[in-house]
Amino acid sequence: SALLADEMGLGKTMQTITAIWLMVRSGQVQKVLLVCPKPLLPNWQREFRTWAEELPFVVIEGDTDRRKLTWSMPGVPVLIANYEVLVRDYAAFEEGTFPKFDLVVLDEAQRIKNRDSRTAETARAVPRRRSWALTGTPIENRPEELGALFEYLEVVPPRGTPDLKQLQTLAREFILRRTKDLVMKDMPPRLDRDEVLELSPAQRVAYDQAENDGIVHLNELGDQISVQHVFELVLRLKQITNWDPLTGESAKLDRLDADMEEIAASGGKAILFSQWTKCIDWLAERMKPYGALVYHGGVPTKQREPILAQFKEDPDKHILLMSYGTGAVGLNLQFAGYVFLYDRWWNPAIEDQAINRAHRIGCKSQVIVTRFICKDTIEERIDRVLNEKRELFAAILGEGDDTNRSLSLTASEIFGLFDLKARHGKGTRSIGPKAPENE
Repeated sequence: SALLADEMGLGKTMQTITAIWLMVRSGQVQKVLLVCPKPLLPNWQREFRTWAEELPFVVIEGDTDRRKLTWSMPGVPVLIANYEVLVRDYAAFEEGTFPKFDLVVLDEAQRIKNRDSRTAETARAVPRRRSWALTGTPIENRPEELGALFEYLEVVPPRGTPDLKQLQTLAREFILRRTKDLVMKDMPPRLDRDEVLELSPAQRVAYDQAENDGIVHLNELGDQISVQHVFELVLRLKQITNWDPLTGESAKLDRLDADMEEIAASGGKAILFSQWTKCIDWLAERMKPYGALVYHGGVPTKQREPILAQFKEDPDKHILLMSYGTGAVGLNLQFAGYVFLYDRWWNPAIEDQAINRAHRIGCKSQVIVTRFICKDTIEERIDRVLNEKRELFAAILGEGDDTNRSLSLTASEIFGLFDLKARHGKGTRSIGPKAPENE
């Protein structure tokens, strides 16, 4: 049994998947259960495909009957479930009939810090030979929380309350923890990661309807279409990927909340960028538990410096919400260790300028940059075009200053985000931007 307590961004997921793969391959384990918060399910699936693509896994989901069959599915070494499903399904099995596992892994294991919660009781009750726990914040408030994790690891007796000296001894034996400071020499000072997220059900319905209706409208415009018409649809779709205006559902918010819980618990600070002030104001209400501060064009100039000073000096202010327009240049925020790009800008050079508010001369530790991209949406298409342009410029001009305006999307590329066709006789023809008259 072991507790992996590396700080956020140091590869707990990759290390865990690699260790599981090695243990399955060597025959040390045959059946593994991994439990994580619901918003992190897509991330674990993607990482398993990245680091152990030949290792079969199944997610416990669907209706009650389907889930019950999946729990006992033969020939699949790894099952992945969220905490709510585990609690609900464990209670549905008759006593003593729940499947047994060679290894149970709890991600974001601080979820079981309250020993008396149903989640903690269920996690301890799952039959298993080995227990692993993953968390960047093994102690959020009180040392007793670490005792709850050790009880899950079965290295202290039930209801055991080790004193501080005993906790230190247990920590040396059962905890592996690396901080960014410790590994600074072994890794680059900036870590970029793309978080590809599945839209929530309500977002998916709203998005598909908006895209289908929008394409029909653009096709009907025929030769009257302009790049502005296409651009308006792109903006509408990008806004839905941020959150569904009818229900407020947001896959990005779910993932941001999960990340901020860990960042705040460890005393970290994060900067979030969005291109819309409305989105920033919407997020501000939902990020209140993390002391959110707002910095965009709607904030009076004389209030901006005090906001930055408060963000730097107040230990309870963990996230600064900024617009690209006001926060991308001219600010020094190198004390922030995390940057979130909630939505993508049209030019990756502008994104780099925003990121460089934190990742710049004088920063003391690695900066972790997270880009949120919703799967099967306009965001993936825009990301693909921008990456191709960046790679092309790097290949031609070499790595260096990429602030060239040509990195922005052209009219042809904006049209190319959709397969637009106008009626032409009995068939159709492709629609594209009109060429300038001087060409």
